[in-house]
Amino acid sequence: MIGIVVVAIAVLYIASCIKILAEYERGVVFRLGRVLTQPKGPGLIFVCPPWERMVRTSFRVEAMEVPPQDVVTRDNVSVKVNAVVYFQIVDPIKAVLVVNKYLYATSQVAQTTLRSVLGEVELDELLSQRERLNARLQAVLDGHTGPWGVKVTLVEVKQVDLPEQMIRAIARQAEAERERRAKIIHAEGEYLAADKLSLAAERIQQQPAAIQLRYLQTLVEIGSENNSTVVFPIPIDVFSSLGSQIQAFRTSAGRDNGVQHQTV
Repeated sequence: MIGIVVVAIAVLYIASCIKILAEYERGVVFRLGRVLTQPKGPGLIFVCPPWERMVRTSFRVEAMEVPPQDVVTRDNVSVKVNAVVYFQIVDPIKAVLVVNKYLYATSQVAQTTLRSVLGEVELDELLSQRERLNARLQAVLDGHTGPWGVKVTLVEVKQVDLPEQMIRAIARQAEAERERRAKIIHAEGEYLAADKLSLAAERIQQQPAAIQLRYLQTLVEIGSENNSTVVFPIPIDVFSSLGSQIQAFRTSAGRDNGVQHQTV
């Protein structure tokens, strides 16, 4: 009976020593309080309690959401920003020995880094240069977590919540910018039109009969529409000659009045 009990205890002990680690897992083993130089796994390993203890670690990339942070930008605009951080363990021994609860430590350093880095930029940079800020956040975070055996692979700023007043101000600024561009485009169009009209005037001046052809073409365009409007074109030269005659008449009348005053 004693032999059977001893055998049963031995079998149970050996069964408790058997550990199975998945392909993405590694086991950091402490033997009498001292860590082994190499982590164990994957596959079937033996850990002999009570003088050996194992801590499981995972090599898979983990996604951690950074809660919304109150950030004051360099131009004194208060915004709420949240982000997501992707990281993984590259050195299991450091992740166990150097830092306590590497997930919590990475979360805290991500929050402080998000506030400090985004507080050094202006609002326009925060809204338009996301890629550059993401790369900078990743570099800063990786510098903090590298000694812990944790590699930050990606940082993405998810959402930027602006105050209502700032949203209205940005909308007014965008509207003013669109109006400015529209005025510039309109002015450029007027300039090009004036340039082309000057070239057309030079060409018509070389061939005066061209203006009559333009009159006739205008009449054809107007007549093609079914309306009762009658347009009678009058050459501009008629008005110029009429103006010169009126000016000559005023000059002669002024001379006659001067002669009469002298006679009196």
